[in-house]
Amino acid sequence: MYAIIQVGSSQYKVSEGDTIATNRLAQEAGKTCTIDEVLLFADGKDIRVGQPHLKDVKVTAQVLDHPRGDKTIAFKYRKRKASQTTRGHRQDLTTLNITKIAAT
Repeated sequence: MYAIIQVGSSQYKVSEGDTIATNRLAQEAGKTCTIDEVLLFADGKDIRVGQPHLKDVKVTAQVLDHPRGDKTIAFKYRKRKASQTTRGHRQDLTTLNITKIAAT
């Protein structure tokens, strides 16, 4: 059994027991959250696709922690102008453990 959920502007394929890293959510570590935006639900027998979301499927996840992502470097170089710019960025993330996918 798996589901495709939308968290923020990103979509993830999840099943029970999976751990995903999403953009930072306003939840405390250790708490549980319910994700209502389920785009697709599939068990062994049938597949249900939402238009755009499924109203009777909920995904429950536990917030594990709030790490920061790997550093990405944006380097801009202009030849013959003696100018170069380096910028770094680290994205704030939230780690979620999918505990239950419930379809009613």
